[in-house]
This record gives sequence, C-alpha cells and structure tokens, in this order.
Amino acid sequence: MWRPVYPFNEMPGDLMEAEEIFERLRLELRRGAIVLAVLAQLRKEHYGYSLRKALISLGIEIDEGTLYPLVRRLEKQGLLWSEWREEDKRQKRFYRISEIGEDVLNRLTEEWSHLNSRISTMLEGDES
Repeated sequence: MWRPVYPFNEMPGDLMEAEEIFERLRLELRRGAIVLAVLAQLRKEHYGYSLRKALISLGIEIDEGTLYPLVRRLEKQGLLWSEWREEDKRQKRFYRISEIGEDVLNRLTEEWSHLNSRISTMLEGDES
C-alpha cells in the first residue's frame, strides 16, 4: 500500500497545511523559472526597476527582495554585466546579459523545453 511520507512525521491534517505545502513547492518550482525569465528579459538592457516592471507586465510577479539579490548573483557568476549611468538626473545600474549568460540561457532554454515536453506528456497520461 502506497502512502505519502511527510517531513518530521507530520501528516497534513487540514487544508491549511496542504496550502502551506503547495506554497513551498510552488516557490521551489518558480526559483529556476525566474532565473530563466530574468536572463531572457536581459537580452535587452534594463535597470532594476524597469526589469521588475517588464517581468510583471509579462505575468511574472517578483518582489524587489528576490530580484535584486538574484541579478547581483547572476552578475557575480558572469552571466550579466552592469554599468552605472545617469538617467532622469539619477544614477541607475543597468544590466544586460553577457556572452556567457547568452550561452547559459540557450542551454537552459533547451533543458526547459525538454523538461516541459516530457512533463506535459506525463501529465496528459501518454507516457509512451
């Protein structure tokens, strides 16, 4: 008989616990997808706020506390370049994908397409 294994021997007793589990898994699922979205969006130059607005306009909600550490990490990894410039009488840091970032984006896009295709097949029940 199959039965789920729950962390710390806790079984979800109500919908609230199930909702909490769903929310944790949803965030986990989004983490990798957000990286892909940010890299793709930075094929065009953006400063932080304009990047966030562009993502939101495409239906990808992201708060500043997630976005700014992410772009700094991607820049440290060499996937982005940035420069400070003045615009509208304010200094803004502009980001754009680097050559290495473009290569990584292409490879991640292929992986995403493959996974999406296979998972869609499984979810549709046609695993042949």
